[in-house]
Amino acid sequence: MDNATYAALTRQSGLLSEMQIVAHNIANAATTGFKAEGVAFSEYIADIGRDAPVLSMAAARIQLTDQTQGTLTQTGGTFDLAIEGDGYFTVDTPDGPRLTRAGSFAPDAIGTLMTHDGNPVLDIGGAPVFVPAGAGQIGISADGTISADGQAIGQIGLVVPNDPTELRRQTGTLFDAPAGFGPAPNGRMLQGFVEDSNVNPILQVGRMIAVQRAYELGQNFLQSEDERIRGVIQAIGR
Repeated sequence: MDNATYAALTRQSGLLSEMQIVAHNIANAATTGFKAEGVAFSEYIADIGRDAPVLSMAAARIQLTDQTQGTLTQTGGTFDLAIEGDGYFTVDTPDGPRLTRAGSFAPDAIGTLMTHDGNPVLDIGGAPVFVPAGAGQIGISADGTISADGQAIGQIGLVVPNDPTELRRQTGTLFDAPAGFGPAPNGRMLQGFVEDSNVNPILQVGRMIAVQRAYELGQNFLQSEDERIRGVIQAIGR
């Protein structure tokens, strides 16, 4: 296999990864708190010998997440919460605390506030938030303080990652912050609202078409290279 084919194959592999990411974005266009993803291509340069030129190939190894705030939609739900500005909710998962912007919660049978995936919502101290059954009229203030009939009974945690550049998507709307996280100074919660996905379906479909066309061009190039090499081999064998 010659160098041109190697370079084309690395590009095709990257385009395939990007197509999968775009399809995932479109599938989650209606998912509460979902953040669109993208991919960035980097250049990989290989040294193929002292007297030979270097070989430059594309590598789609950088996955990006668009943290732009989605539209806030009013639901009127007591435990539906949206974050206006910076910040994330913290939830407890089997892999440890994770961050999310998806704020559609509900208490379970014993009063623990849970996500739809069954993960407990954590308070500012890292403990599960508990809402006693029959607590009365529930109100949640901008700083996450939960009150029942005017009496404070807990506070939902609102945090920001210590190093936003290291924030990594774990799955769906959950993010891992390897460098840790701390209190969010500027974010505020809105009760009775949820944050919609920030995916723009029209832009994503347009991107999908562009990636598909680029992939088809690469396939045509590979086919042409294959035919050229076959022709050279046949000419030499005569």
